[in-house]
Amino acid sequence: MIEINHLTRRFGDFTALSDLSLSVAKGELFGFIGPNGAGKTTTIRILGGILAPTSGSVHVCGIDMAAEPEKAKAKIGFIPDRPYLYEKLTAMEFLRFTADLYNVPGAGFSKKAMEMLQQFSLENWSDTLIESFSHGMKQRLIMVSALLHDPEVLIVDEPMVGLDPAGIKMVKGLFREMAAAGVAIFMSTHTLSVAQEVCDRVGVIHKGRLIATGNMADLTRQAHAERTDLEEVFFRLTQEESLNY
Repeated sequence: MIEINHLTRRFGDFTALSDLSLSVAKGELFGFIGPNGAGKTTTIRILGGILAPTSGSVHVCGIDMAAEPEKAKAKIGFIPDRPYLYEKLTAMEFLRFTADLYNVPGAGFSKKAMEMLQQFSLENWSDTLIESFSHGMKQRLIMVSALLHDPEVLIVDEPMVGLDPAGIKMVKGLFREMAAAGVAIFMSTHTLSVAQEVCDRVGVIHKGRLIATGNMADLTRQAHAERTDLEEVFFRLTQEESLNY
């Protein structure tokens, strides 16, 4: 569903990503972790078609992002860590705008939108201007908008930021349900406990390079860790890489 091949991105003399290759299969929830400045957000922006790579390629559902960006983006639900919302619109108006962008049929839109707002505990604010929403409410609304067109691929950057414990529990369950239904999910996060709990595989990026990938057993072996704990594995891998860099 997601194929990343030899992806490199440079900003002047600085290399943010270096020869990154990985894949995410249908129905897989892939976690992407790394220190600040490791290249996570650059990767997310390239996957979402917001930023062009210096070299390498991204394919989504077999579609080349560079050659057919609109077709590729139509397959994606994109949830950034700092969403931009048109705050002078109501929640329902924003969802209608998003639905039009993705050519979601008008028939049944209101019912589906309201059901999703209810799922994210926003039904009582459907006709409220977004400018009055809290950060957590805005984060939930952007999730609703990203899922409205039933994407085959979900790309998420820090999905739990601003959510309360109930929201975090709901989102974790939702992501697992989506993966079980065949959606490929690429999730970048600093919350290592969440990555360990819900992800099928995890990739560790450090200084623009993918230094390890696999399930928890794989990563534990690669890190020579004493226990299967992603926090210990993460620090062992990144500290060792820093010493060898």
